[in-house]
Amino acid sequence: MIDLDEAAFQQRPELRRHLAYESFVSLASSPRQELIVDRSTQRRTMKSGFLLAVSFMLSRRLTDWTSKTRVGILFPPGLGAYIANLAVVLAGKVPVNLNFTLGESSAAACLQKADVDCLLTTERVQHKIPHFPWPESGIIDLVEEMKSMPKAKALALLSWIHLCPAKLLAKILKVPTKGGELEAGLLFTSGSSGEPKGVVLTHRNILANCAQIDATGLLPASEKVIANLPIFHSFGFTVTLWYPLLRGCSVVTLPSPLDVKKVAEAVKAESATILIGTPTFLKPYIKRIEPKQLASLKYVVAGAEKTPEGFADAWEAHFGSLYLEGYGLTETSPVVSINTPWMPKGVNYPGSSTEGSRRGSVGRMMPGHIARILNPDTMKDIDVTAVGLLMLKGPNIFRGYLGEPERTAEVKQDEWFITGDLARFDEDGFLFIEGRLSRFSKIAGEMVPHGTVEEALVKAYNLFDAELPILAVVGRPDEAKGEALVILATMDLEHDDVREKLSAAGLTNLWIPKEIKRVEVIPTLATGKLDLRKIQDLASES
Repeated sequence: MIDLDEAAFQQRPELRRHLAYESFVSLASSPRQELIVDRSTQRRTMKSGFLLAVSFMLSRRLTDWTSKTRVGILFPPGLGAYIANLAVVLAGKVPVNLNFTLGESSAAACLQKADVDCLLTTERVQHKIPHFPWPESGIIDLVEEMKSMPKAKALALLSWIHLCPAKLLAKILKVPTKGGELEAGLLFTSGSSGEPKGVVLTHRNILANCAQIDATGLLPASEKVIANLPIFHSFGFTVTLWYPLLRGCSVVTLPSPLDVKKVAEAVKAESATILIGTPTFLKPYIKRIEPKQLASLKYVVAGAEKTPEGFADAWEAHFGSLYLEGYGLTETSPVVSINTPWMPKGVNYPGSSTEGSRRGSVGRMMPGHIARILNPDTMKDIDVTAVGLLMLKGPNIFRGYLGEPERTAEVKQDEWFITGDLARFDEDGFLFIEGRLSRFSKIAGEMVPHGTVEEALVKAYNLFDAELPILAVVGRPDEAKGEALVILATMDLEHDDVREKLSAAGLTNLWIPKEIKRVEVIPTLATGKLDLRKIQDLASES
């Protein structure tokens, strides 16, 4: 039934359409809705009709600014990011939301790889990130451009949006209608285990993932979502930018997920109902925020990294809102699975369970996906309830890495995507992620998960309340056993004490790290995940 569902989902006619057309029709159909509340500095709101009018007028200017297919965008979450992305797509071009937290050389490489000569931003953003490799020309200040817009034309267009049927107006204004397999967005992966890769997402990918999310019933138009994840992050790009534009749920934007006090103030002031984030970003709330400030939240949706053991229960006990863990990757546009408060209607799942969530899992796969579990050594199919390499197929699987056919071929086999994650399903279809394949060491023929050793250490030394990573486990080459485990720690640890505690926790000798290295800080990415490349470099240093 799941295989048939995926095949049927692939045939949906809306997946052949263009993001510009679908967004235009959605926004023009409810022009009076207050879609965005921007709380970056002072509170500003924007209705769907005005957002569409401003973005459309800017889109007409884009052809004067650049002849290139892709357009760079540098904005934190806020009105500027929504206007810029929508304008670029309405112009028939491809938005490239650039990661301004990367080092200067990596950011410059992304600009070169994307082949952009036009950047949409503001003077304020430029001042905040002076170390970004800003080009000498082609920088467009969106605020100044909006100020120079002819007001009469803007009001006339807004009137047409209010009075004219949405589909007819889209046809009159020649909004692009055919998207399908054409490139719709370029995102650069965070590079947790290597240099950033350009992930090409098509119109089909984004439209499919938004339809899949919609099928869960988690984000109906009646909800109000806190949107503070970076737009250059796949979750921020699809879930808190394109999904609201396509499906009409309101968003409250803030420039950073790190300022938890401002986020809590926004939740209370705007009566927000859904908070989306990573466990790293959510952990500080328990220590710093009073439950009454988040009283309006129905649930939080967590992803991008594994939730620490016990944290979901601690969140629910403290705040009373549900903690729902999901799973996704940039290459899957990004959402693959999610726990839900209920069993979604009209979806066929294996097993007899009618529950929507299961603690420790990342939920069931959303409609339109099928999966296989492979033996990582032989790459042959094994039972889906056994732990192995997760392989996925669906309309949201990316087209490939920009300009890197060999790296694409490493992870794509026909229409199947090899995720690089070790996982298993239970009898009721719930997916359990056991860790990245790159976060396992093969020691004397046995696969040892770094994450499991880290969890045992966190429990042994009672580090649950730490807001930043205190330690990380990584593998290095070892002549005797193939690999050896190394602990990187920002606190002093004695090897004998570590051995004693891990042995008491039931870990065998093979799983006990051979070396401990004291470091000043555990490297992390902008999403809060461990920076695996930098951690590996630290472990390799003598």
